[in-house]
Amino acid sequence: MRIYIETTIPSYVVARPARDLLQAARQQLTRDWWEFRRAGHELFTSQLVLDEIAFGETEMANRRLELVAGITLLESTDKAGVLTRHIMNSGLLPAKAEGDGAHIALATVHQMDILLTWNCRHIANAFILGRLRRLIESRGHTAPTICTPEEFLQQPYE
Repeated sequence: MRIYIETTIPSYVVARPARDLLQAARQQLTRDWWEFRRAGHELFTSQLVLDEIAFGETEMANRRLELVAGITLLESTDKAGVLTRHIMNSGLLPAKAEGDGAHIALATVHQMDILLTWNCRHIANAFILGRLRRLIESRGHTAPTICTPEEFLQQPYE
């Protein structure tokens, strides 16, 4: 599968262990996916992700950047920009989440199979996914499957 790696994925892989049990579990699930499942897929990311993971403590930013070094970067195209504007103008995401809209648009216009994220507020959010999919389809695109590493670690029925 062609998988778009959103900002939260490298962040969770290299993060210091969280004290919060749910957060710690998500970190471990992400590390497990990264270690055991990513090799079977074609990974992509974007300059937007690189810009976002470069912020923060220098040592951690360098670890995140090193983790994704060599992953193919998707080009930020005019089509992606137009789709980002449609997503943002729809009101499905707040104005402060334009970067999240851009991640969705990039993964969509580059025909990714999966957008992998832990951003459950603005991206992997069940309350907006159906409307987001319909919006994307109305613009002539097919939305990627948006999921978390936890969902993607599940084995299909045999």
